[in-house]
Amino acid sequence: MSGQQANERFVQESTVEPEHIARARAHALELGAAPISAAVGAQTAVIAAASRALNIVEVGTGGGVSGLWLLHGSPRATLTTIDNEPEHLGAARSAFIDARIPAARARFITGRASHVLPRMNEASYDIVFIDADPEGVIEYVEHGLRLIRAGGTVLIPRVLANGAVADPVRRDAVTTAYRSLIQEIQSSPAVIGALSTTGEGLLQLTTRPTDA
Repeated sequence: MSGQQANERFVQESTVEPEHIARARAHALELGAAPISAAVGAQTAVIAAASRALNIVEVGTGGGVSGLWLLHGSPRATLTTIDNEPEHLGAARSAFIDARIPAARARFITGRASHVLPRMNEASYDIVFIDADPEGVIEYVEHGLRLIRAGGTVLIPRVLANGAVADPVRRDAVTTAYRSLIQEIQSSPAVIGALSTTGEGLLQLTTRPTDA
């Protein structure tokens, strides 16, 4: 086992997932919803807490797992979650009820993100979490950067694509999209970017405050 693999295993085994999120994960996996890992979830919770997020948009419910992690970090936030799969949204609703999340703090929208995001108010959200349709990730990130306020953050998990992004031989559409996103964002003067290798990877993009 390499040092990197040992680190990954240690992080996975050391991350404590709240019981209500663990239950949501089990149900999501039964549906094939592929929720984010607990390690990435914990990282998003820290970001939500540090930013004192009050308004969050989530693209892809993951059966409720990612939304619960975000609200775990920012208990006073309101979450708008978008998914094209009614069954996944249904699982998220059940998970939120199980977690005793007040109904007023969660809004569930059925539909494709490419149709929903353009209709949302710009500069109105603290965090936009994007975990759906890898082929459309660049489009969604563009919308996300439009939707967040100055100093807000866009979070994109799975950007390492299970090692494919780091493999120069891989040239498929999804890998190329993730690779382009990671490379282009480093040179953008509009955002501060960081790439975490925790779990399946997490790209963090925070817009610079207008007075910076």
